[in-house]
Amino acid sequence: MKTWALVSVLLVGFLLIWAEGDIPAIGDSDAPAYNYVADRYIKEAYNETDTPNMVTAILADYRSYDTLGELTVIFTAGVAVLLLLRRGGRL
Repeated sequence: MKTWALVSVLLVGFLLIWAEGDIPAIGDSDAPAYNYVADRYIKEAYNETDTPNMVTAILADYRSYDTLGELTVIFTAGVAVLLLLRRGGRL
């Protein structure tokens, strides 16, 4: 069982390090977030959300799904930890 856990950790670690190569550098002006996403938010925020304030449109409309997803992940992790701790010493 410990061997499978070690193999899983090493595999996930390798995949994370490999995927890290595709992340743009901090402050890179050629990053997609600066070239595509920001322009779309500026041009289409009012038409897509009917919210006159651009900051509110981004935080409440565009990012609300992201926030809901983050809360779902945190809730699921919390439930998993509680279930694991509830088991106690029993196997």
